[in-house]
Amino acid sequence: MSSTNEIWLLRHGETAWSLSGQHTGWSDIALTATGEEQARALGRAMDGRPFAAVWVSPLRRALHTCELAGYGAQAVKQDDLREWNYGQLEGMTSADMRRAVPDWSIWRDGAPGGESIDEVYVRAGRILARAASVDGDVALFAHGHILRLIAAHYLGLAPQDARLFALNTATISVLGWEHGNHVIRQWNRPTT
Repeated sequence: MSSTNEIWLLRHGETAWSLSGQHTGWSDIALTATGEEQARALGRAMDGRPFAAVWVSPLRRALHTCELAGYGAQAVKQDDLREWNYGQLEGMTSADMRRAVPDWSIWRDGAPGGESIDEVYVRAGRILARAASVDGDVALFAHGHILRLIAAHYLGLAPQDARLFALNTATISVLGWEHGNHVIRQWNRPTT
């Protein structure tokens, strides 16, 4: 990847579980009607911007967002873009966990029965390594936590530092370069 190429991080639109704050890892949840409109707005905001590669999580909420945004024909599924496997936390909210463990944090305490933060961080690194071999900009349609971990990895931060990057549904974030350094060019830009 040259020092002018960018990686666009595009989070899927709203689902019933993202709206309620439930952890949605590998459950294949559909977009809500609002999420579908958010995906179309994401496409309008991108205005047909060309990419050398468009990669998408194989989960339906990311795939549908990619399609409604107008990039479905170019999209290639990447298993490494799946959301964090939350194991026993799947479908639970952070408030549910904090009732059992008052100071619980996914970033510190992980997901019992699911992936460790380090395993997800390794997947993020593999995506970045593949993106580095692309001659041009790359679009990634995926999920909140994996995209946050991709950003942390890109910036050379520890996996736990991904907690510092809030990411709403159907937003645009762009990783790029400045003076030879990896930087965030845009973060969490709303499209509606």
